[in-house]
Amino acid sequence: MASRAARYLPQLVVTPGVILVLTGVYGFIAFTLAISFTDSGILPSWNFVGGLNYRTLFSLSGWTTSVNNLVAFSIVFIGASVVLGLALAILIDRRIRAEGAFRSIYLYPMALSFIVTGTAWKWFLDPGIGLESVAHGLGWTAFSFDWIKNRDFAIYTIAIAAVWQTAGFAMALFLAGLRGIDEEILKAARVDGASVVQQYVRIILPQLGYTFVSVLVILVYNAIRTYDLVIVMTSGGPGRATWLPSVFMYQYTFTRNQMGVGAASAIVMLAAIAVIVIPYIAWELRQGKRT
Repeated sequence: MASRAARYLPQLVVTPGVILVLTGVYGFIAFTLAISFTDSGILPSWNFVGGLNYRTLFSLSGWTTSVNNLVAFSIVFIGASVVLGLALAILIDRRIRAEGAFRSIYLYPMALSFIVTGTAWKWFLDPGIGLESVAHGLGWTAFSFDWIKNRDFAIYTIAIAAVWQTAGFAMALFLAGLRGIDEEILKAARVDGASVVQQYVRIILPQLGYTFVSVLVILVYNAIRTYDLVIVMTSGGPGRATWLPSVFMYQYTFTRNQMGVGAASAIVMLAAIAVIVIPYIAWELRQGKRT
């Protein structure tokens, strides 16, 4: 009896967690998918309307604006996070003094919630109390930095805050990749007369391919699901200048009482994430089998 209990103990321990995940994650995904094919308004309805919500979604200017904003945000956010994270990782990998202190400083923003980050950057970028106000107080009255209030540049202020919080994470992954490179290969390259730049271009960076893929997948996922920063910093404004698909989904589901359209937008976002994540998982599984 005791041996049978010991045999099934691991399954008993993980069962509650599995049930919670199946119910709280996949159950609600299935519910959202079902709602997206109904005429649900302020409350769920089970009147089937086929793909009407999806046709409505792709015809809405708000959705088009959200997708365009996501593209602009993603280009700046992902590009800057990768470049800055890689640069910081290379800097630390050069065995600089106080390496631990620098690593802690760069990783510190990760410990903050997006609410805290968004609030801090909102204050910093607000022309009335932030950087512009400080510059004017110091006598630099010609200085102007009103991006957070500017319809054409507000989305980039969201990207700046996101990069500040996420670059340290990219740095940590790149640093782990750099520290995993065989030192003997680099010694051989130095003996052959390869410069530092040649070592990075021809040896080090090509061996970081796996790390680059991991960083890009995680950053794309974070870009698609970004919501907190937008709400805290701009509330989606000015106008719809900083609407992202996540903001669109919330607005149509809970503010405009068009739950069917909101659910359809959520499913489209989920599909976009799946297109990125599923091939990555499959690739990782293949890599694991080869090793």
